[in-house]
Amino acid sequence: MRIAIRIVQVIVAVLFIVSGLVKANDPLGLGYKMQEFLELWSSSLAGGHFFARHLLISLFDFLHEHSLFLAVSMITLEIFAGMALLLGWMQRFILSLLLFLIVFFTFLTGYAYLSGKFTNCGCFGDCLPITPYASFVKDITLLLMIVFLLIGQENLFKLASIKVRRLALVLSLVLSLVLQWYVLEYLPLVDCLPFKKGKNIAREMLPPPGSLPDSTAIRYIYEKNGQRFEWSPQELPADFESYTYVDRIDKLIRKGNADPPIKGFSLTGITGTDSTRAFLEAPQYLAIFCLNTDNIGQWSDDLIKLQQTAGNIPICLITSASMDKTIASLQKKGLGTLQVFNCDFTILKTAARVNPTVYYLEKGTIAGKWSGRRFASASDFIRKNHH
Repeated sequence: MRIAIRIVQVIVAVLFIVSGLVKANDPLGLGYKMQEFLELWSSSLAGGHFFARHLLISLFDFLHEHSLFLAVSMITLEIFAGMALLLGWMQRFILSLLLFLIVFFTFLTGYAYLSGKFTNCGCFGDCLPITPYASFVKDITLLLMIVFLLIGQENLFKLASIKVRRLALVLSLVLSLVLQWYVLEYLPLVDCLPFKKGKNIAREMLPPPGSLPDSTAIRYIYEKNGQRFEWSPQELPADFESYTYVDRIDKLIRKGNADPPIKGFSLTGITGTDSTRAFLEAPQYLAIFCLNTDNIGQWSDDLIKLQQTAGNIPICLITSASMDKTIASLQKKGLGTLQVFNCDFTILKTAARVNPTVYYLEKGTIAGKWSGRRFASASDFIRKNHH
């Protein structure tokens, strides 16, 4: 019994630590996933009649605005609790905390699986994507393991002295926070997104090789004597003309896996012209992906230096913000000659994990990618490789 409990102790601790560390590589991604859940719950409540829906919607809106803080807190808590269990520090309290966390995670993964509205719950970030079903089963298993540890907690082991355990926990807490600060300022250490260095954007917009599209079937809906009937074209009765036609739908029979890694990438210039193809086929391009243009003044000097270094290499700013407002801000900072393209906000959330993010592309292939804090590195790259 003691050996079994201690093996489970290590397994649970390591799973929480690994889960936290993988997500710590991209806390903003977890924040976006949280926003998806909150938006879905808010829209469901808005269309219902639950008596406290307005209060809950206000709460979800507040959490939506602070999703990054929640993501960082949750990641830090996962790593800290996992380390504490592994070291054997305050075991009763830590097991109660882990039980609370796993009940919460099981609710989320269960909702993601049962609703069918998520392909990835974000439990292990983008680097280790798992299906909602697999994640739900994993959380149920962890829940049972934690209950097992609570029952046999007197058999848990402790590592080192209390002072060493406290020092190790403080270090894990500091390192987890420093890691998250770093990736939020300088991009993830391991880039697992479709816009990572070496990827060709045009190819990432195509379905994966060997993938299968969704399988659908045509269904006709007719009405007669207040009743509705749904038939396939082959099932239409001989007297179908005596029924009233209502609708024709395409019913999903089998969900495929043909979704491309990048969906909806499209660039529109100031005239409204689609510039996507020209952008992806250009021999060279420097692109500044910008989620928020309100802070242009903070990095405009660096962008001017990059523009001077680039010479004849075209540079553009890609944003979902107002075209007129963005151009006015650039002109005020002496960057009026810069091309500006509008792009879908969802695409920008993936492409710009740091605001802004600098890309160097060669015929649509990402040859260089830098955080907005590293404009100088982008300039050095251009100098070394193209002058």
